[in-house]
Amino acid sequence: MHKQPALVLPGAVQLRIKNSQSSSGERLSQTKSMVLPEPETLLKPVSSINRHRRNQSQHDIDASVRLQPVFKEYLNKAKIAEGGKKLRKNWTSTWVVLSSSQLLFYKESKQEAVANLKPSCRPDGVDLCGAAIEWTTEKSSRKNVMQITTPTGDEFLLQADHFPTICKWHDTIKKTADSLSSRTGGHSYGRAALKKSNSIECLSRPICDPPKPKPKDSKSEHRRSIMFKLNYSTSDSADKNGVKNRLKKFISRRPSMKTLQEKGIIKDRVFGCHLLTLCERERTTEPPFVKLCMKEVEKRGLETDGIYRVSGNLAIIQKLRFIVDQEEELDLGDSQWEDIHVITGALKMFFRELPEPLFPFRFFDLFVEAIKIKETTQKIQAMKKLIHQLPKPNHNTMKLLFHHLRRVLTKSQRNLMSTQGISIVFGPTLMWPEFESGNMEVNMVYQHQIVEFILIECLEIFGPAGK
Repeated sequence: MHKQPALVLPGAVQLRIKNSQSSSGERLSQTKSMVLPEPETLLKPVSSINRHRRNQSQHDIDASVRLQPVFKEYLNKAKIAEGGKKLRKNWTSTWVVLSSSQLLFYKESKQEAVANLKPSCRPDGVDLCGAAIEWTTEKSSRKNVMQITTPTGDEFLLQADHFPTICKWHDTIKKTADSLSSRTGGHSYGRAALKKSNSIECLSRPICDPPKPKPKDSKSEHRRSIMFKLNYSTSDSADKNGVKNRLKKFISRRPSMKTLQEKGIIKDRVFGCHLLTLCERERTTEPPFVKLCMKEVEKRGLETDGIYRVSGNLAIIQKLRFIVDQEEELDLGDSQWEDIHVITGALKMFFRELPEPLFPFRFFDLFVEAIKIKETTQKIQAMKKLIHQLPKPNHNTMKLLFHHLRRVLTKSQRNLMSTQGISIVFGPTLMWPEFESGNMEVNMVYQHQIVEFILIECLEIFGPAGK
């Protein structure tokens, strides 16, 4: 049998051509990554053949890497760093394809087919050579999140609602990255032998293309940033000690609360202030703001429908409160306080925001026991005794308020307010327990009954208004 001599080509590729006696004629064996030319092409000049084969093998190798997907699935993806620089996290649903050495990202599954037909339309991807794969709970509040960090400083997050799904991806990607690293000898770039079947020699090329060298400017900037971080870290403890010392000096030198109040920088509030403290500051036993509101209501609001029951505009009430707390001059006859419900709303807010209600905490259970007395005369005497035991500001303010409410009831035919209606409004406003240990509904019933009874027996308990 006559055999055709082997043709040896210069370069890294050496091929042996065999004759086959099959009916189909002479055929050439080929590898997955390279297709050999027909025998007549061997007669072409050596240089052109080498150049053609290098280009062809390079194209076929890229195609083999790109067109061998292992997994395809929709996952949630977020890129959080690029080149070591942090990026704003933005989750998107992405069609993820895992090839032999890359993780490719498509907006939709249809784009994968387009990219396969048109190699120029390359998708975004991650080179898994040397990449670190790990679970993370710090980079996102979502569950089932894995992180991919490349040697170039890019960081990606992948997430799926179904844990077995993301677990499968995590294990497969990690195995792929570990396999690439072991084949390339850790951080060095390995070379895979792409053999032609029945051939003597082999074609070698890198599996992972080495990263392109960065421009000199970026290198110098990177070095500067590293030096800055090193210098900052060495002096960090000294800076912290200096900051602590300065803070200590500042705190020790700051003026006292009393000094700030004397200078007018900090002003005492009216709303939310303890009744006893407020009266001591104002040198009175009846808060001036309470007297001012009652006077204005009696001047132009006694006949207003639903007085104290209808709520005022909360924004205007807060504005009135701010002016009172700033101790500015207040004229309730001004047009901005034209709505009388704003004034009544501010008065109710004053009593609701007292740290301790008008009926002090320690007297709550005593008033409840007194209201349970069935005989009216004994009940009046019990209530009168408890009220006279109250602190002077509480007693006098309570007397002022109940006489005012009595005057509101004198116009009940116009304002449609009754003792029961007023007690429902002012019951939980004037008294509540310090600890809600009992039944709230039962306590609310007692609150209404106590305020209603005192309102009915006001003259008997407090005496005339002027005395």
